[in-house]
Amino acid sequence: MTATTSTGTTRRPRREQLLTPDQLELVRATRGFMPDDEGEALHRAAVLAARSALGPLLEVGTYCGKSALYLGFGAGPAGATVFSVDHHRGSEENQAGWEHHDASLVDAETGRMDTLPLARRALERAGLESTVVLVVGPSTVVAAAWAAPLALLFIDGGHGSDVAWDDYRAWVPKVAPGGMLAIHDVFPDPADGGRPPYEIFCAALRSGDFVEAPELSCGSLRVLRSARLSRRGAAPSRAGPGR
Repeated sequence: MTATTSTGTTRRPRREQLLTPDQLELVRATRGFMPDDEGEALHRAAVLAARSALGPLLEVGTYCGKSALYLGFGAGPAGATVFSVDHHRGSEENQAGWEHHDASLVDAETGRMDTLPLARRALERAGLESTVVLVVGPSTVVAAAWAAPLALLFIDGGHGSDVAWDDYRAWVPKVAPGGMLAIHDVFPDPADGGRPPYEIFCAALRSGDFVEAPELSCGSLRVLRSARLSRRGAAPSRAGPGR
C-alpha cells in the first residue's frame, strides 16, 4: 500500500470490498459527490471507528445522504451510532448560479434548497434509520451543545473559507483521544479544487494533535488519527491559513 506525505498527492489504492453489492447499489443510487473508492475508504474508517467503541461517529455535511450510507453501513454491525449534521439548505457551492447547483432540490414554495427529504428517504431505503441520526441545524450551533467524544469526525460541509474553518474549530476538539478525523476534498494542487479543506487538513497536522493515516486515505479523502492522550489537549488554533 502506498503512503503519502502531508503535501503530496494520494494514490487510489485497491481496497478490500467491504460493502455488499446491495449496499453499493443503494449508495450509487443516492445523490452526492463522493467517488466509489473514496466512499469505500470512508466506510473502512467507519468500521474501525465503530469497533474502537470510543464514542459515536459524526459527519458534518449530509447533503442527500450518500456519505451517511457509507458511514452507517460501516458502523451498524458494531452497534455504533452515526450522527449526520446539516442545515439542509445547501452549501454556498450548491446555490443557484454555482457549479454544483441542482434545481430539483429547490423547494417550490420557499425557493430555498431542501435536501432533508432525500436524505431521509436514502436512510429509509438502506434500513439505516436506527443507525444514522439526522441532526438538522447549523453545524456550529449543534457543536456548541455537543459533549460526547467522537470515535470518528468526518468534515465535508461547506467548502468556503469561513464555513470550513468554523466547522474545524467547533468540532475537532470533540474527537476522542485515539479517534479519527476524516476530511473530504483535500487537494494539495489548487488546480484540482478549493483550498479550505486542504488548509484545515494541514492545520490538523501542524497542531501535533493528529497524525496522518495514509493506509486509510484515498484520493481527496484524508484520514488522520488523534495523537492526544487526554481530553485536556489544547483547542485548535483560531488563526486562519498562513497565520
